[in-house]
Amino acid sequence: MSELKLPTDEQALLESLESGEYESVLTDKRRKELQAAATHTFKKDKRINIRISNRDLSAIQAKASEEGLPYQTLVSSIIHKYISGSFLDISANKQMQATQKTHR
Repeated sequence: MSELKLPTDEQALLESLESGEYESVLTDKRRKELQAAATHTFKKDKRINIRISNRDLSAIQAKASEEGLPYQTLVSSIIHKYISGSFLDISANKQMQATQKTHR
């Protein structure tokens, strides 16, 4: 990693880590719990069938192609982000900002 140019504080941290100054507190039990959680998170064991318009499917497939992934994976990601609360509706945010500007 000597080729990597880091800020001084980050370089000092990296050197401390590589010299063994830090020790993991992760227990075998906790590691197994985290691995199980990760496995279950990405396990896709259910199938669904949905009906959507040809236009929407074509748009999803095009977007997935741009991202370099299968469209089913993109749809699954969208659903996961929505239910976990991390899905951002950019158009709704823009509309809200526009409304706020007109009311000022």
